Amino acid sequence: MNIANIPNKVITFLKEVRMEMRKVNWPTKEETIKYTLIVIGISVVVAIFLGGFDILFTTLLERFVI
Repeated sequence: MNIANIPNKVITFLKEVRMEMRKVNWPTKEETIKYTLIVIGISVVVAIFLGGFDILFTTLLERFVI
């Protein structure tokens, strides 16, 4: 590896990154809001589900084991 080539390789890499970033299909504001709300909704549902199991198992352990 030639140390003199490193700046040229970095510049080439950054140019290629810039070209690829132009190809990205960025979501619209509405899509971003919609997907964010979906993620938050699923997270709340999973949290309630796991919390319910936690309460159930805690109650069963207190009643029958402890």
